[in-house]
Amino acid sequence: MKKESKNFTFHQTNIGDVKSIIIPRLTNANKGDFGHAILVAGSKGMMGACVLSAKSILRSGAGLVTVCIPKAGELIMQTSVPEAMVLVDSNDNSISTCPDLEKYSAIGVGPGIGTSLKTKKAISDLIKKVKIPTVFDADALNIIAQDKELLKDVPKDSVLTPHVKEFSRIVGKFDNINDRTALQVDLSTKYKINILVKGHETCMTDSNGDIFINTTGNPGMATGGSGDVLTGIITGLISRGLRPFDAMIAGAYLHGLSGDIARESLGEESMTAQDLVDHLGQSFLKVI
Repeated sequence: MKKESKNFTFHQTNIGDVKSIIIPRLTNANKGDFGHAILVAGSKGMMGACVLSAKSILRSGAGLVTVCIPKAGELIMQTSVPEAMVLVDSNDNSISTCPDLEKYSAIGVGPGIGTSLKTKKAISDLIKKVKIPTVFDADALNIIAQDKELLKDVPKDSVLTPHVKEFSRIVGKFDNINDRTALQVDLSTKYKINILVKGHETCMTDSNGDIFINTTGNPGMATGGSGDVLTGIITGLISRGLRPFDAMIAGAYLHGLSGDIARESLGEESMTAQDLVDHLGQSFLKVI
């Protein structure tokens, strides 16, 4: 449904949009049909972000998942997400080197990585090296904000998923939502990327400058780790073959729908990011 605000025309996403994007699996499908995603995430003390994101990639249908993490997180990952393969960085506490990315069909970067000097260098190298659209979130966005020249190297059609403060670090201050939306449209069209600014009525823009507003979700999702789940969902959907734009639209809808389903039994006050992961399967059942 198209609507107009004072300055913009936008499309409100709906379940029909998502049903047209998510294709049911064929009876004779195998894991190779759903890609191999890599998640570059985690640092000492912030491995929970990596766990939530990796679980969400798997719950979103990726065939295989590899997580690139520092040594400190190996035991946590192997026990918390046994389905994931682990690629251990040489550094104990944080990501310090860019992994080989050639064999992966989807790449997610940023949850819980921190902004140490070694990590900044590794992410900078990754951005300059990666050749396919990539999902950038959290501290990967903060690293880009500290060196905005990196935006020129971000692969076209990538997905950036900042919350409002992360977005302001990239584009500068804005006075109101109309100014923010204008800056978002400008950034998407200039660098030919998809941008999703998280929050109430999550706003998404594509490389053409078209604007989409997500219609699912509730205040119970305003909790630590919720964004890491979204990153995982979008990465998982890209892995299984969706265009990054479609993965962004469907991912935001499914993420919010999981929160809405969780609210039915948990309410808003006690909802956690893990609850979003746990209800993701029910969200998929509603759109397939």
